[in-house]
Amino acid sequence: MAPFFSIPEMSLLRSEDMNLVQLIIPVESAHGTISYLGELGLLQFEDLNLDKSPFQRTYANQVKRCIEMVRKLRYLWEQLRKAGLSAARSPPEIDIDLDELEIKLGELEAELRELDGNLEKLKRTHSELTEYLLVLSKASTFFEAARNGATSYQRESSVSSMTREGSMDSPLLLEQEMQTDPSKQIKLGFIAGLIAKTKAASFERILFRATRGNLFYKQLPLDEPVTDPATGVKVEKLVFVCFYSGERARTKITKICEAFGANRYSFPEEHGKRWQLKTEVASRVTEIQSTIDASILERDTVLSAVSYQLEQWTTLKEKAIYHTLNMLSFDVTKKCLVGEAWCPVAAKVKVQDALRRAASDSNSQVSTIFQVLHSEELPPTYFKVNKFTEAFQQIVDAYGVPRYKEINPGVFTIVTFPFLFAVMFGDWGHGICILLATLWLVYNEKKFGTQKLGDIMDMTFGGRYVLLLMAIFSIYTGFIYNEFFSVPFHLFGDSAYRCRTPSCSDATTVGLIKYREEPYPFGVDPVWHGSRSELPFLNSLKMKMSIILGVIQMMLGIILSYFNATFFRSSLDVWFQFVPQILFLGSLFGYLSVLIILKWVTGSQADLYHVMIYMFLSPTSDIGDNRLFKGQERVQIILLLISFVAVPWMLLPKPLILRKQHLEKLQGRGYGVLRSSDADALDIDLDHEHEHEEFEFSEAFVHQMIHTIEFVLGAVSNTASYLRLWALSLAHAELSAVFYERVLLLSWSYHNPIILLVGFIVFLFATIGVLLVMETLSAFLHALRLHWVEFQNKFYQGDGYQFSPFAFSSLEDID
Repeated sequence: MAPFFSIPEMSLLRSEDMNLVQLIIPVESAHGTISYLGELGLLQFEDLNLDKSPFQRTYANQVKRCIEMVRKLRYLWEQLRKAGLSAARSPPEIDIDLDELEIKLGELEAELRELDGNLEKLKRTHSELTEYLLVLSKASTFFEAARNGATSYQRESSVSSMTREGSMDSPLLLEQEMQTDPSKQIKLGFIAGLIAKTKAASFERILFRATRGNLFYKQLPLDEPVTDPATGVKVEKLVFVCFYSGERARTKITKICEAFGANRYSFPEEHGKRWQLKTEVASRVTEIQSTIDASILERDTVLSAVSYQLEQWTTLKEKAIYHTLNMLSFDVTKKCLVGEAWCPVAAKVKVQDALRRAASDSNSQVSTIFQVLHSEELPPTYFKVNKFTEAFQQIVDAYGVPRYKEINPGVFTIVTFPFLFAVMFGDWGHGICILLATLWLVYNEKKFGTQKLGDIMDMTFGGRYVLLLMAIFSIYTGFIYNEFFSVPFHLFGDSAYRCRTPSCSDATTVGLIKYREEPYPFGVDPVWHGSRSELPFLNSLKMKMSIILGVIQMMLGIILSYFNATFFRSSLDVWFQFVPQILFLGSLFGYLSVLIILKWVTGSQADLYHVMIYMFLSPTSDIGDNRLFKGQERVQIILLLISFVAVPWMLLPKPLILRKQHLEKLQGRGYGVLRSSDADALDIDLDHEHEHEEFEFSEAFVHQMIHTIEFVLGAVSNTASYLRLWALSLAHAELSAVFYERVLLLSWSYHNPIILLVGFIVFLFATIGVLLVMETLSAFLHALRLHWVEFQNKFYQGDGYQFSPFAFSSLEDID
């Protein structure tokens, strides 16, 4: 069937032409061939070994080896990052032997792990000795103070002739020396160490309770944090010394220290031994630090040598190559691999050139055979997108990937999506804010494109061009609504209305008067803002505009269904789907849109609600004052009859005609040319079974009935759904007015700079948080719903699958 009219073809309107191709690759050149095809990235291979598990496939061992090498490479990248080094760029090597690479990676991993293990041990020993040195330095002050106190106490006791029993002020170390009776002497012990500052209070309290107060506890904070030997993290710690008496107390204190993670160190009582031990520990710390520096230098030397080759070791590519080879099957001779893949028709020349180069580089005596197969399978969908159209295509694909050769809604979404968003977000002040933020993203796209951003930032950056058009359209609709942060401006000329008094004090009560015939040149007259008629006027304007925009977009969807039907040569869909649908929608809501425009043009006061309701309830009654043109009653009756006829037109003919066509095909299959054998007849029968699918009239009728009911009811509900354009636009304007009048202007009226500053800050955060973030997200989601449900369900199946070629460029970075 020839189409009534046609639209030009473009790469984004319908998917690229695809062919199922067969590759017969010699085994000796298979690896190189798949490598070249991966660099090209234009073939989507089909898995011909679905009946085999991953462990039963030919190249399973190579895949496992590659996975292990990927792990080792990730370890090397991790060591590079820990060492603060970066991979040095070097000229790429063409051939890297997998066996040599596997051996080299194993040796490097073993060497680095050994260096790492030794370095960790050295660092732990260094941290322990550093803590030991601090304990020797800080805890010595406790003993020196105790000894000085004991000396002064003895001097004072000899002068004052104190009793042998001592007093409350006598030093603890002296009490033991003053006991003359050997049987009453008590040997004091002590434990010294370090504990984290955050645990010190609890540690002291638990010690006191465990020993029932029979201990002497002293602590001293360190000047700066130290590295904990167990965790390797810098922690603020305290040096403590705990004196106790008895073996039971020592056992309790030791267990408490272990529970709190306190590190204990031996501490000699004699001053000479302490000084000697301190000297030895300090010398040992210096030696270990030198060893650590030498180990780090050796590790960095190894990593620096590795960094020149990491970019060349493409183990991920090797893994992808062997994974793809596992999707191919052997021929009968076991000398060739047979593969099937989907290929864009326009890419055949590039693929054949890559196959020739692969055969030449591998010195294969036989080149790869490339041939096109005939297939009834639905090909994948492939669109050539760029950085501008990619985000709009993703909006469509999120609902469903277009069927092969189906009209792509992404072409129209580029314009309609930001425009419908702007209808709900019409404010040129807010649009400028979004535009500036988006231009910043676009200006820095090279910088951000190479960085790993967060989830929200990554989503925002990916949709930067969608936001750009949303901002531009918002500025346009903002000029139409004449709103700049809810403030109107006389940008395009003088108003056609004025107030009754110079002060405009009665504008909100009595209204405005018209003093000249010429209307405001562009957009809404700014004098309506703040007047008595503002809300009714804007309500009427935006509601009617929403209906018109909705009907236009739904009509566009139905028209696109015509182009789908003509492309797939489905005359039934043209005559029994497109035609009745366009008549039904046009006779009802198309007629309503015409009445709205006539009312605007003529300035009539007709009640359109009354016209549409009584068009159904009493079509023959007199319209009276609601008449907009001559002969309106007869036109309405004709349109009503057309809408009633359109429903059975959609419902009945298509399933009946399909049934008739199916019966004719069955009759044609009853007769045929005699074949020489039963095998030939069997082949013919099998071919017919593939050509003629099973047909169920009841299923076809029920499907068509559901489709008809869905369209008829959807015509009403979808039109009403477009009223969200009016509702969100009005809500956005009212919220903006509230923030401006009740926050900014109210704070200004106090003539206080502090109140004004607070009010401006509240206004700023409310504008950014509510209007520029939440309202943007809300309008975005509503525009998304209008496209997915109200627009795309008129023509869009969305049951295709994406073309996912085997390409090295799609592999994730190993680091």
